[in-house]
Amino acid sequence: MATSRQVRRLQAISLSPVISFLGETVQGSSTIRAFGSQYDFIERQNGQVDTNCQAFYTSNMLNRWLAVRLQFLGNTVVFIAALLSVIQRKNFSPAIVGLTLSYALSVTENLATCVTMWTMIENQMVSVERIHEYSHLTPEASWKTESTRFDLKSWPSKGSITFRNYKMRYREGMELVLQGINVDIPPGQKVGVVGRTGAGKSSIALALFRIVEPTEGSILIDGIDISDLGLHDLRSKITIIPQDPVVFSGKLRLNLDPLEEHSDEDLWRAIEQSHLKNFVLSLEAGLDYQVSEGGGNMSVGQRQQLCLARALLKKTKILVLDEATAAVDLETDKLIQNTIRKEFWDCTVITIAHRLYTVLDYDRILVMEKGRIVEDGKPDDLLENPESFFYQLASSAGLL
Repeated sequence: MATSRQVRRLQAISLSPVISFLGETVQGSSTIRAFGSQYDFIERQNGQVDTNCQAFYTSNMLNRWLAVRLQFLGNTVVFIAALLSVIQRKNFSPAIVGLTLSYALSVTENLATCVTMWTMIENQMVSVERIHEYSHLTPEASWKTESTRFDLKSWPSKGSITFRNYKMRYREGMELVLQGINVDIPPGQKVGVVGRTGAGKSSIALALFRIVEPTEGSILIDGIDISDLGLHDLRSKITIIPQDPVVFSGKLRLNLDPLEEHSDEDLWRAIEQSHLKNFVLSLEAGLDYQVSEGGGNMSVGQRQQLCLARALLKKTKILVLDEATAAVDLETDKLIQNTIRKEFWDCTVITIAHRLYTVLDYDRILVMEKGRIVEDGKPDDLLENPESFFYQLASSAGLL
């Protein structure tokens, strides 16, 4: 039974990747077909299913082997009872012998039922173990700010950001992804964060939203350490437009204003500013248009413009663009960039850039390399130095 429980645990553990991979494959099926990678994904899926089936069939074989042993034990009891009845036939009446054999025959079934139920309980304890494991995960910080010494109604009023010797790793035992970041960003400054893949650019955004807690150091926004704030109070004051736009299943109105805080006039203004007006006007239902799961009935560019409209409605003092236009066409990219420059002129904007030309007119460029800021300056100044990292990145992108 102990072995059966271990095998059941392996079966449960190997099933999670199968379900997760299947969901991801269905969601990205159009991209998979576009790159002709169907057979690669089928092979990977089959490999995961095979791993799960190995545990499944092993579990079934163990159950069958247990049933064989129980059947043998029950038959042994019947044989002994029959043998004793024959040997002691002079001492027992036919009624007693019949009753004994009758009960002996039921021993097999009753014993099998008891052991099977106990084995099922043992196996299902694996589910309890997994729930117990999840319930003891380290929880996030408090949702609301517990201290009363902060007035967060108008915070942040300026939008200044300060990193003080900020270090971060994703899990204990892993290497630091941000290594001693020290930078001051004045209110209203437009900052581009560039670097090669894996340099730590997106980790800056994760740090600002406290998706990952710091290993050391702090981040101050308008002089307040964000570690002292509740997660909701912090995240509600910063706007992000991610690379993969988040779209909810439901009405277009809900996607623009999930908390229902704005009037239709405000919604239409944001739609016009984000260059979605023609699309929405072409819809028979207008703002009540039903958006499908994941925004499947909208193009990538339209979903990104929808996120921009959402940001325009929220209009916080700090805007983070995490490679927001990396997946859209050049025309949509230009529309989004022009809107950001026009509508967020008085806000602090941090752009994690994939396309370098989008940040060439920014006030400041931070070049990341191996979790550190290796260059910090105006774009023109950095481009004047052929030895600079930014010059090399711009040259590789064909901008020089």
